[in-house]
Amino acid sequence: MMRKKIANWGNYPVMESDEKSFSFTDQLTKLLQEKDSMIARGNGRCYGDASLAANTISTLKYDKILGFDTRNGIFECESGITLDKVLEVIVPQGWFLPVTPGTKFITVGGAIASDVHGKNHHVDGAFSNHVLEMDLMLYDGTIITCSPSLNADLFQATCGGMGLTGVITRTKFDLKKITTSFIRQKKIKAGNLQEIIELFEEYKHYTYSVAWIDCLKKGNSFGRSILMLGEHAELEDLNEKQKKDPLALPKKKLITFPFNLPSWVLNEFSIKAFNFLFYNKSRSREVNNVVGYEPFFYPLDAILHWNRGYGKKGFVQYQFVLPLKSKAGLAEILHRISNKGLGSFLAVLKVFGKQESLVSFPMEGYTLALDFPVRKGWFEFLDELDGIVLKYGGRLYLSKDARMKPEVFRGGYPHAGEFETIVKKFNPHFKFNSVQSDRLHITPQ
Repeated sequence: MMRKKIANWGNYPVMESDEKSFSFTDQLTKLLQEKDSMIARGNGRCYGDASLAANTISTLKYDKILGFDTRNGIFECESGITLDKVLEVIVPQGWFLPVTPGTKFITVGGAIASDVHGKNHHVDGAFSNHVLEMDLMLYDGTIITCSPSLNADLFQATCGGMGLTGVITRTKFDLKKITTSFIRQKKIKAGNLQEIIELFEEYKHYTYSVAWIDCLKKGNSFGRSILMLGEHAELEDLNEKQKKDPLALPKKKLITFPFNLPSWVLNEFSIKAFNFLFYNKSRSREVNNVVGYEPFFYPLDAILHWNRGYGKKGFVQYQFVLPLKSKAGLAEILHRISNKGLGSFLAVLKVFGKQESLVSFPMEGYTLALDFPVRKGWFEFLDELDGIVLKYGGRLYLSKDARMKPEVFRGGYPHAGEFETIVKKFNPHFKFNSVQSDRLHITPQ
C-alpha cells in the first residue's frame, strides 16, 4: 500500500492516506470494491478535513468536457475538471460561471459537494441553484441521475453534503451570459461596521459585492472596511485597448510563495500594519475602474501556495453566517477578535440572499470568513465564538471546518437529522466517510 501525506488548503490537519485515482467509471467501480471506506477528493482546496480519510479517491484525472451548448449556455462535464479549465473554454464564447468562490482552482465536483457561494449569492444563489442534473456513483457501483426534480432527496443531500452520498461523476449546469471578460468595479471605504452594513444595503442591487474588514481596529473606527462592488462590463465600458479583444482570457502571471513563513511573523503588529496599508492605499473614498475578471474574483490565485504564509502548523478558516436581524452578533464576534489581539489578514464579509436547503451553508444574512493560524489556545477561543454563532441563530461552513463539535453542527443546521437519514439511505454502510464526518458523528467512528 502506497501512502502519502495529504492536507487541504489550511495545511491542518495533515494525515497519511492511500490515495487512488481514476480516469473512467469502470476504474472507479473497481476502487469502490477494493475498499470498505473512502472519500472522494478533488484539488484539496477546501480548508479543513472534509476530504481527508485513510483512503481517498482523487477525481483530478476524471476531467473531460462532455458538452457545451454555446447558444443556451449549458455546460456538461466530468466532476474532476477545475473551474480554471472551464473558464478557459467558456469565456471566449461569451459565458461565465454562474457562481464562483474566491479561487478558480477547485473542481466542479467540489463546487457541488461544498455548494459554493460567491459575491453574488444575494442575486444568483449558490452553485446548486444552477445545477440542472448530475450523476453519482453510489457505494455499490450503481450510477444514479438526480436533479431538483429527479431523486430530489439525493440531489439535496449531495449539494453541500461533503461527498457523503457518493462520488459525483457527471454534471450539467447553466452559465451566465457576458459580452466582455472585464468587470466594472467600484470600491468604497466605510469608516466603521455600521457604515459598511448601510453600504451593503444601499448597493444591494449590484450583482457582486464583498467587503474587506479591519478586524483589529477599535473605537470609532471599529469594523472599518472597504466595499468592493462589480458588474460584468459592457463594450462601452472598455478602453480602446480592451475593446480590441473584449473576451480575452487574462495573461497568466503567477507568483509562488516559496516557503512556510515562521510563525512569529503573524502577530498583532504585522496584521495592524497590513490593515493600515490596505485601508489607506487609496486616499479617495470611492474608486471606479474596469479590471479583468481574475483580480476581481480571484486575487489570491495569482500567488501560488499563499497558504504557506501561515507557517508549518497551518491555519483554519473560520466562516460563519448570521441571520440579517443578528447584526449585534457580528459586532460581538468582531469585538472578541479585536480584544484577543490577533486578527486576520483576510477578513471577508458578504451578504447572502434567501436560501432554503438541506445542509448547504448559506442562509439570508451576513457571512464573515477569517483566517487564524493554528496556535495553542486558539481552538478554545473558537469554541467561544461557536457559542455566539449559535446564540444568534447562525452556523459554520462545513467546507472550511476543521474543529467544530458535533453539537455545533446540529445546532446550526436544523435539517441535520434529515440529511443524515438520506446519507444512510444511499450510503448504508458508510463506505463514504471522512475525518470530518466521523468527528461530527455523521458517520460512525
